[in-house]
Amino acid sequence: MELRGKKILAFTEEEFEDLEMWYPVLRLRESGAQVDIAATGAGKVLHGKYGVPITSDVGFDDVSSADYDGLYVPGGWAPDKLRRYPQVLRLTREFHEAGKPIAQICHAGWVLISAGIVKGYTMTSTPGIRDDLENAGAAWIDEEVVIDRNIISGRRPPDLPAFSKAFVDALAGGGQA
Repeated sequence: MELRGKKILAFTEEEFEDLEMWYPVLRLRESGAQVDIAATGAGKVLHGKYGVPITSDVGFDDVSSADYDGLYVPGGWAPDKLRRYPQVLRLTREFHEAGKPIAQICHAGWVLISAGIVKGYTMTSTPGIRDDLENAGAAWIDEEVVIDRNIISGRRPPDLPAFSKAFVDALAGGGQA
């Protein structure tokens, strides 16, 4: 259990990409980490694009980045909603300023863009937000997972094994993040 004692915060909102939410969360929990699902309030039941539900553990206003070792942002359409919450952007910036691992996949780069933290980073994403990342100052490359300092980025569901492993490794201290 390489992540025993580690705490990860995972953002969510309606229409998250089901696999991109659950695969990393389960992988982190298998590794011994505590993963808290954060939404606009605790106890909210949210649904993925394909209908798979998840229940939030905490609200965005009720957590401190200081209490967590890393941040996870899944893709789907949820990031377009998440980036509109000032608390989400504040927390994302705090994780970044502390140099803690931040993992994002698919469309989740939108949250990091809106938080203003991608300039000068090399990242990947779904090709659909390549222009957004580049316009925000990131260098975009088409690889299954990209690690640049504390940001771990992935493209899409087929890349989840390599992406999740990179995040676990970073949290365990064996990655580049």
